[in-house]
Amino acid sequence: MSIFKKYFKWVLGIAAGALAGLLYWRFIGCNSGSCPISSNPYMSMFWFGLIGFLLVPSNKKGAKRVNRQE
Repeated sequence: MSIFKKYFKWVLGIAAGALAGLLYWRFIGCNSGSCPISSNPYMSMFWFGLIGFLLVPSNKKGAKRVNRQE
């Protein structure tokens, strides 16, 4: 498996989150500058990118269920 295929979902999640953060800063943002996240486009992109990373499901399989016959 290539490194591109291995990390594609995470990179896509980060990029989508960063884009959402940029759009949030641009259209909703904070004009007064007192909002720590939305007053700066870089911080907004960072935090939304982190959220995008955390929302991507992992590839790990769940624990195998054992069927007990009683």
